[in-house]
Amino acid sequence: MLIEEFLKYMRYELNYSVHTVLSYSGDLHQFLSFVGSDEKSFDYAAVTQSDIRGWVAFLSGEDMAVRTVRRKVQSLRAFYKFLQKKKLISQNPVEDVPMAKLPQVLLVFVREKGMDEILDSEFNEKDFEEVRDRLIIAMFYETGIRRAELISLKNLDINVDSCELKVHGKRNKDRIVPFCNELKELISLYRGLRDEIATPATTEFFITQKGAPLYPSLVYKVVKNTLSQVTQAKRSPHVLRHSFASAMLNNGAELNSVKELLGHESLAATQVYTHITYSELKQNYKHAHPRALKKGG
Repeated sequence: MLIEEFLKYMRYELNYSVHTVLSYSGDLHQFLSFVGSDEKSFDYAAVTQSDIRGWVAFLSGEDMAVRTVRRKVQSLRAFYKFLQKKKLISQNPVEDVPMAKLPQVLLVFVREKGMDEILDSEFNEKDFEEVRDRLIIAMFYETGIRRAELISLKNLDINVDSCELKVHGKRNKDRIVPFCNELKELISLYRGLRDEIATPATTEFFITQKGAPLYPSLVYKVVKNTLSQVTQAKRSPHVLRHSFASAMLNNGAELNSVKELLGHESLAATQVYTHITYSELKQNYKHAHPRALKKGG
C-alpha cells in the first residue's frame, strides 16, 4: 500500500516523530474518505486540483482552524511529492493549491529585565531542587533548547571544559550549542548535588529528588511557577525559547546563527523572531526619542 509505504518513509528515512506520522496518516485517510475511496481502491493518479480545492472548501466549512487545514493540505502535498519521487506521477496536483494565510501573532517572550530579575535573585545553593530548578530556567533562556531536548540531555552530553551541550533535536538531528561561564558554574554546582542522588546507572542529566528522570509536566510546572514572578502572560518552556531568540537578535546576533542554535530546518522558521525584535525596537523608540515623547508616540 502506497500510503503505508509513504508513512514508513517519513518515519524511518526522514526521521519524523511518531506523533507527526500519525497526523499524516489521519490527514491522508480523511482525504480518502472525502473522495469516497479507501487505501485499496484509491486511484492517486486520478486526483485533480479541483478535488483538492473541494476538500479545502469542505474543511474550511467545518469551522476548522486555518493552521489545521494548512497542515492537512501539506500532508497531501508531501504524499504526492513522494509519488513523484517514485516516478509514479509526473505532476503534483497539490503543488499550486493556494492556502489561506495564517494570522500573524507576535510570539510571547519575557523581557531581558525580567529574566535578569529571575536569574540574579538569591537561592539556596545547597538545596537540590532549588539549584536544579534555577538551572532549568537558565538553560532554557541561555541556550534556547526545547523542553524535550532538555529532558533528553545525558550527563555525558554536557562538557563544562568546552562549555558546550550536545543536543538531540527533532528528526534525530544532533547539534552543538555553546553556553557561558555563568551556566558552567551552575551546571557544576548542580552536578555536585546530583551525584549524591543519582546511581551509577543514571544517564539522564536532569533528575528528580528521588533520582528518576524528569518528566514534561514537572518541567512545565517549574517554568510556570518561576515566570509568575515577573509576568502573568503565557508562561512555558517555549516562551523561554522565544525569549532566548529575541534577546540574541536584540543584541546583534545574526539571524542565521540564531537559526543554527535553535536547530531550525529553515531560515523562515527563525524569521518569525524578527517581528519580536521589531516590536521591541518600536517600543524603545517610543519611550526614548524626544520627538516621539513630545508628540505622544
